[in-house]
Amino acid sequence: MLVEKAGLCAGAIWNAVNGTEGLTVKQLKKVTKLTEKEIYLGLGWLLREDKVVVEPIDEKEFIVNLK
Repeated sequence: MLVEKAGLCAGAIWNAVNGTEGLTVKQLKKVTKLTEKEIYLGLGWLLREDKVVVEPIDEKEFIVNLK
């Protein structure tokens, strides 16, 4: 069940980032309506699949882009 949820979260994140120049976690939460835990679960999936790039903005924030 958790694997299915991770895949759904990853899909929501991918769809949100697609067509943008990248989104922060705060922006992803607003667009996808996912919780912070769900955002990180989906990002883990996408990072493992080598579908996204995560680049730091500062010490506390990063931006997510599609590869």
